Amino acid sequence: MLTADQLIGRRRLLVLTGAGMSTDSGIPDYRGPGAPARMPMTYQDFIKGPEAQQRYWARAHIGWSRMRRAEPNAGHRLLAGMERDGRLDGLITQNVDGLHGRAGHRNVIDLHGRIDRVICLDCRSISSRADLHSRLQGLNPGYDQIDAVMAPDGDVLLEETDTFVVAPCTACGGRLKPDVVFFGENVPKDRVAECYELVEQAEALVVLGSSLQVMSGLRFVRAARTRGIPIVIVNRGTTRGDDLATIKLEAGCAETLAEWTGARVTVHSQT
Repeated sequence: MLTADQLIGRRRLLVLTGAGMSTDSGIPDYRGPGAPARMPMTYQDFIKGPEAQQRYWARAHIGWSRMRRAEPNAGHRLLAGMERDGRLDGLITQNVDGLHGRAGHRNVIDLHGRIDRVICLDCRSISSRADLHSRLQGLNPGYDQIDAVMAPDGDVLLEETDTFVVAPCTACGGRLKPDVVFFGENVPKDRVAECYELVEQAEALVVLGSSLQVMSGLRFVRAARTRGIPIVIVNRGTTRGDDLATIKLEAGCAETLAEWTGARVTVHSQT
């Protein structure tokens, strides 16, 4: 039986990454072994009114203070190197942390958006999360120093949020939201179509660090299976796509990529 690296060979790859790709950068995942149960705010909850938005932004303000300091890990850098070597047909990430781009990866589809951008729900203008963070610091001095447990989607676990002051859109005074796809919200159709095009062009699909529990990522694995191209899934723990995989590896992302590329890396989890 072929090993994963033999199966991939010199095929041009499409890579799909999930939260397990960023755990070595200190960002927790949702469904990895030992991960606590998470109840992220849905889009429907967020738009209900000012109290929900206050609760979200209070938690997100503290979370961003830490998340913005996360650095790309060895796995991100190895994928960027594979892109430079012409081994990748594309990269789709379910992560919103922007670490692939910061590692030097040029062509990335941020399937669920980017947490370093902010969108106004009323005028649709896009602005910088760093600028918003500075405004929120001015409105809520010292708030980002509150001790709370980090959550996977860039916020923290915090109950008392009723003193937090929310900043409005500077263009229209409207409601601000991170430019990411919340649970209960749809991925833009043009972004989905672009991902399907990559599946059609790829010679193999590699899934790194995703449990594939949400359809937004699983559908591309199903499309690859329909095409009949090899599918390699690398994830600690079972995934919803295991029965679609040609090979499933219970392993970490960075060390697996190091084996495939012959690189020597040391994996350090950040805190």
